[in-house]
Amino acid sequence: MEAAILTGSLGTGAGNLADHAYLTIKQQIFSFTLMPGDLLSENTLSKTVSVSRTPLRQALQRLQYEGFVIAIPKVGWQVVPVNFAKLDELYDFRLLIETHCVAQLCATTDCHAALQTMLDIWDVDETLMPSVGLEVGTLDEGFHQGLVAALGNAEMVRAHTDITERIRLVRRLDFTQQNRIVDTFREHSAILRSILMQDSQQAQHLIRTHIAASKAKVREITLAMLQNARPSNLPR
Repeated sequence: MEAAILTGSLGTGAGNLADHAYLTIKQQIFSFTLMPGDLLSENTLSKTVSVSRTPLRQALQRLQYEGFVIAIPKVGWQVVPVNFAKLDELYDFRLLIETHCVAQLCATTDCHAALQTMLDIWDVDETLMPSVGLEVGTLDEGFHQGLVAALGNAEMVRAHTDITERIRLVRRLDFTQQNRIVDTFREHSAILRSILMQDSQQAQHLIRTHIAASKAKVREITLAMLQNARPSNLPR
């Protein structure tokens, strides 16, 4: 049923075209070929990605759901603008939630099996780490959401999920460089090991340092990409 909805019940061919449009536009957003705040013309995008309007709209709706674009009534689509003040607020809120969760997880052994499963994912040799930023971005979200979910507080999960969706675009810029991917695997592993050893002070220190480093890096990358990107919006 969900697959039929995503493809508009138009069959595999239409689904492949929508996937192609989705991946192409998403890559343009991540490379800042399409800049934060850019208005998107369906006519121009349809020509750029070589698909008709129906699969294009399916792709844009998927990107909207993931938080990369927004629909503006009577105008069209827009790449989500970057608001650094708002990002700071969201990162601060995220830090409070995750630090609290880590501290609470250190006080119990009930979640050790789930945390060990997570550690098996992250504590791997560098040769086994993915090199694709989007894949690591998905894994990274799963790690942090897994820490919050392990505590079992539904309201905290809801708030953290909202934050995750709102910072997704800039946060995933952190994984456009291979050294940051390696650092992320190492830092996640260290956090999990500290929790499993019930070292609350160390685990809280590591999660704070980890989130602060990610926040600083995505700000650095975003500012650099904005500075080096083209000045004009996508033609309508």
